[in-house]
Amino acid sequence: MRILEVKNLTKTYGKGDAQVVALDNVSFQVDKGEFVAIVGASGSGKSTLMHLLGGVDRPNSGTVYVDGHNLYDLNESELAIFRRRNIGIVYQFYNLIPTLTADENIQLPCLLDNRKVNKKRLKEILDTIGLSERKNHLPSELSGGQQQRVSIGRSLINDPAVILADEPTGNLDSQSSQEVMDLLKLANKQYNQTLIVITHDEKVALQADRIITIGDGKLISDEVMK
Repeated sequence: MRILEVKNLTKTYGKGDAQVVALDNVSFQVDKGEFVAIVGASGSGKSTLMHLLGGVDRPNSGTVYVDGHNLYDLNESELAIFRRRNIGIVYQFYNLIPTLTADENIQLPCLLDNRKVNKKRLKEILDTIGLSERKNHLPSELSGGQQQRVSIGRSLINDPAVILADEPTGNLDSQSSQEVMDLLKLANKQYNQTLIVITHDEKVALQADRIITIGDGKLISDEVMK
């Protein structure tokens, strides 16, 4: 079942001689349950692609369908609601609310949506990310790896159509990096969670089912690894 479809995605910045083509007619598809790594050098366009896939930015042309819905047919309010319910995002620097506990940060997408939290799923997520004993701790009381696990828990709480992880190990030491990747892979296998990881780390990319390479805003290659 196709969960993500990207068609002829183009994004430019500036005008005239100062115009920069960040993405140039990029197209690909992702099936439900796939783990896809998107790689490329700094400035290749992979971060721009991440923002467009997450509905954080809009393209000059092209479309992104998530679970059959065209993101760019939605207005800003509709898109914000759709994103909270259907797209889990894991950032390099965690983006946790410092005044909320780990437990509260995980629940945040539901609370912002005025939806009742599924307590059974919340408990299962806390157990899965190994933070049941630290659920009442603030982010400042957690290590970097633990904060990223909270971020992953937050991305899972609404059972989204897809999780987008932007350099999820970029701010961690090697041991914490592998623990985070093991957790993301567990979510991919245990929950059949579609996972797209943007990374420059070859070790991270090689753990994926597919590697899509972006260069100078173009799709260079799309290689099945497993």
